[in-house]
Amino acid sequence: KMAASVCRVGGAVGRAFARTRGPALLSLRRGRASVTYAQSLLGAPETQLTALDNGLRIASEDTGHATCTVGLWIGVGSRYESEKNNGAGFFLEHLAFKGTKKHPQSALEQAVESMGAHLSAYTSREHTAYYMKTLAKDLPKAVELLSEVVQSSALSEAEIEQQRGVILKELDEVEGSLQDVCLDLLHATAYQGTPLAQSVLGPSQNARTLTRQDLVDYINSHYKAPRMVLTAAGGVNHDELVGLAKQHFSGLSFEYQDDAVPVLSPCRFTGSEIRMRDDAMPLAHIAIAVEGAGAADPDIVPLMVANSIIGSYDITFGGGKVSCACCVSGEDASVYGCMIAFCHLSSRLARLAAEINLCHSYQAFHSTYSDTGLMGIYFVTDKHKIEDMMHWAQNAWMNLCTTVTESDVARAKNALRASLVGQLNGTTLICDDIGRHILNYGRRIPLAEWDARIEAVTPKILRDVCSKYIYDKCPAVAAVGPVEQLPDYNRMRSAMYWLRF
Repeated sequence: KMAASVCRVGGAVGRAFARTRGPALLSLRRGRASVTYAQSLLGAPETQLTALDNGLRIASEDTGHATCTVGLWIGVGSRYESEKNNGAGFFLEHLAFKGTKKHPQSALEQAVESMGAHLSAYTSREHTAYYMKTLAKDLPKAVELLSEVVQSSALSEAEIEQQRGVILKELDEVEGSLQDVCLDLLHATAYQGTPLAQSVLGPSQNARTLTRQDLVDYINSHYKAPRMVLTAAGGVNHDELVGLAKQHFSGLSFEYQDDAVPVLSPCRFTGSEIRMRDDAMPLAHIAIAVEGAGAADPDIVPLMVANSIIGSYDITFGGGKVSCACCVSGEDASVYGCMIAFCHLSSRLARLAAEINLCHSYQAFHSTYSDTGLMGIYFVTDKHKIEDMMHWAQNAWMNLCTTVTESDVARAKNALRASLVGQLNGTTLICDDIGRHILNYGRRIPLAEWDARIEAVTPKILRDVCSKYIYDKCPAVAAVGPVEQLPDYNRMRSAMYWLRF
């Protein structure tokens, strides 16, 4: 009944959505005329930004769609939690759509369903979002319901007890998502002893012991107007949205009890490793990372280009030395439509992975936070290929610091541009982009500015920035599965530089 109308994005898919937006092709919406990259830059609508007296910010982009996505992005996540209440944000996400003081759960679901809308939420380490996709004409009702969900959630004792079991079951299920397990372990070792080491879901012990008062205290401490952004994208009028914000959010508190404004303490990075060996598993899941740049650091763009050079690979891409008709015959690839064979894998590491069967898949990633980040490579491989894959992954890093070429950078820039545009395909993705930008930068960075910053990256700049973050730095390593062949940490550390004369 309501399965498609009210949902959480707390599962593996949602956490991936909250963490990052994976590489995307420059896709075209069905039924739309083809546009060039330059046209997409020029045609991007302006993002309008307004602030209320209590500090709440309202940001919107009118794309002219018949639908819209509207939501509240809040600057709070597991990084703001303590060991005692870790998982409180995730618990609240579970309770968000279980009824408000004005609408019990059935009435809330009926209201959403009658609009043909879709109500969702997600929690990450620094952000929480509640958002709704609906017809543009239903924007006033959507904002009203969102304000209730965020400000007047019922938090009934009965519902809290029921959700405990649901969360504990989900924690068990997450253990089966080895990518999530591996990346959570990576955070646990890289940021050990700091709040960024905590997972978004929290430990099972906390899921059993968190009380209603803990959740109320969490809301009272963090759900403050200056840390919220009401965001909308699609067929929305900014002035109308500002009016709705004044109507429903003017009473939102901006004061902290005893003026105790939560201040994020710096999270130090520690080069270290964690291994969870299980020889019964068919494949090894391994992540290696160095400390990257924070979200607002200008070095973020060269590092994005660097990750684009390393790229990603999956065994389903195909590949091999003689892998397609055009390779055998010498014909132009377009004759045969060959786009994924080994000869067309643009990343050197991807070509090597295909040629000598290094791994089942790998991806370069950069998890960014307000003042730090994790830049790394995550790969899945056979237990006999771990040492080889780790060698070539670190070799790719050393190439970024020493021998990256003009053609490498030019290709990576084009791939990155296509990814940035492709990620804004739809009102929900645009809305999320706006919300995160306002929280991270205080403004929405337009595509044209991203393009100019990408264009400014030269091979020398990229080598210098990569040397700053990667060369001769202590990495953090997390490994899950049959990882006996993973090299000793000191060996991996010694591969973070080259002996050069």
